[in-house]
Amino acid sequence: MPKKVDHVKQREKIAVATWNVIAKGGMEKATVRNIAREAGVSVGSLRHYFSTQAELLSFAMKLVSERVSQRINEIDFSMPPLDAMKRMIREVLPLEDDTKKEMEVWFAFTQKALSEPELQPLSKEVYLKMRYGFEQVIKTLVKLDLARPNINVELEVDRLYALIDGLAIHGLMHPEYLSNEMIESILDSHLKSLCKQEVL
Repeated sequence: MPKKVDHVKQREKIAVATWNVIAKGGMEKATVRNIAREAGVSVGSLRHYFSTQAELLSFAMKLVSERVSQRINEIDFSMPPLDAMKRMIREVLPLEDDTKKEMEVWFAFTQKALSEPELQPLSKEVYLKMRYGFEQVIKTLVKLDLARPNINVELEVDRLYALIDGLAIHGLMHPEYLSNEMIESILDSHLKSLCKQEVL
């Protein structure tokens, strides 16, 4: 009797293989042949699940986004607000092996999307999803009356996003100069700078 294949798990297995190939050799190594070898499947089998490289890369990136969202949804937000916000933001910073790989792959994908029109909608979708998350952080500070008076919400959303991007890039590229402890300290300092002194 032929073995029943779980197609969802098989697609995810191929997506994880894609992450591994990109993390080890960059986007230029993310060929169908290399990914099939990493996944332990034939090229024909891989093409059965993904007819184009763009389709495969898009699925792999969506899976990164879904895993980040799942981790955030599992956070216990009953903790003090600033602690909960730091915990949430940590999930998009390269502080663990898994999140480092996700960030490496995401930056490679973003670069590829600059020259691949098929990938640009997903790149924009994830960008806006991330921005929405940071917007909720700032708006929650305001809603809970923790934020400084007259805070410019839109400006602070973009400032927080830029800070997190910068920490992620420098943390990946120069960990010898920007340790995990420093990243967390900078994040902590920035969030406190948004709050009233009396609530700290």
